[in-house]
Amino acid sequence: MSCNASVTCLHLSSLKGAEKAPVHLMPCEIEHTGHAQVSQYFTATTKENKKDKTVSFRGRGLKGQEISCPQGHTGLVLKEVDRHGSDQEDRKVKVTSVFDKLTYWNLETPPTSDDIVVMAMDWPELAEAIHGTIED
Repeated sequence: MSCNASVTCLHLSSLKGAEKAPVHLMPCEIEHTGHAQVSQYFTATTKENKKDKTVSFRGRGLKGQEISCPQGHTGLVLKEVDRHGSDQEDRKVKVTSVFDKLTYWNLETPPTSDDIVVMAMDWPELAEAIHGTIED
């Protein structure tokens, strides 16, 4: 288990059993905790450029794009293990699955390079450029 003094403890042993899973980042909040049969009820059609996707979710048109995690990084889906009643207590989480890409969805307009999630995927490369060693 890896903990910092502030708030969250990650059970590193849970990473070993984690399987790859498809991940969808939706422009809404869904009041559900647990597995969902996404492939059965949420099938996207792919346009000709094979990058943009469209789907209808509860009558609303969504446009999406598959986004890869930055090179050398892996996404983690975490689940809280021991949920406490207080925000002051340490949180314990475990890895339930991993991913190397996700489908990012917007309402009615396709994702662009100005979307915060798309920009976040560029951050590790930018951070390395800012903080990395400068060669002559």
